[in-house]
Amino acid sequence: MITGVVGITLWTSALDEMFRFYHDVLRLPLHSRHDDFIAFELGDVRFNIGLHGEVHGASADPYRIMPHLGVDDIHAEARRLAEAGVEFIRPPEKEHWGGWIATLKDPDGNILQLLQLP
Repeated sequence: MITGVVGITLWTSALDEMFRFYHDVLRLPLHSRHDDFIAFELGDVRFNIGLHGEVHGASADPYRIMPHLGVDDIHAEARRLAEAGVEFIRPPEKEHWGGWIATLKDPDGNILQLLQLP
């Protein structure tokens, strides 16, 4: 029986650049770091980045999977990230269901969303 999502991994060929983005810019809390794999701890979920021999360059299909990162104040977080040079493709907007979403890119071109629940 599947009981939930315990982690997600984004594979890359640019681990150092991705680490700087996820750790220094997004400020995800580090769980562990190895030469080829880095894990961040987000509550009960591990958000990972790692080197993979079959991954080369930017994401070829960046909309295929879209991690949502929870925030308490989407406007403050989006402003902080934009000032740090993060590329947003959708500024914070209120959804019909009451929550807020902002969409951004990581260094590999993967699409992420900030999500503030109502």
